[in-house]
Amino acid sequence: MTHRLLQITVNGRRQKVAARDSATLLEVLRDSLQLTGTKQGCDGGECGACTVLVDGEPRLACITLAASVEARHIETIEALAQQGRLSALQRAFHEKLGAQCGFCTPGMVMAAEALLRREPHPTETQIREALSGNLCRCTGYVKIVESVQTAAEAKP
Repeated sequence: MTHRLLQITVNGRRQKVAARDSATLLEVLRDSLQLTGTKQGCDGGECGACTVLVDGEPRLACITLAASVEARHIETIEALAQQGRLSALQRAFHEKLGAQCGFCTPGMVMAAEALLRREPHPTETQIREALSGNLCRCTGYVKIVESVQTAAEAKP
């Protein structure tokens, strides 16, 4: 089993990580960098719980080889809160009850964050489309969509 030294930027910090050639981004984030906000759900790219942003675009960390994101910018759920304060999107998920059991929430939030960056005032259809790769086993998605709409309304 061969290893490599990866240089990646995670949540604004340059990191050097020794990883197996076959290591996924999810493994590096959780096991090497101790960023456990990104969740391992299906481990096959079907549920979206592991969604992170790579250069601002949503990516499933469980099916992304860590070596493929070398020299790229990765953002996890931990990057959104600033100085211990939840982002507007995180706060909206909390206040509007978008987080039920919470397992899918980091992936939902990161997918919604990518949407709101490119479309600050999305329609409900755009929200549902942006979240279509993320599964929630607890809700009918109504509270999740409301959470994203609330965060969008808070933007100037």
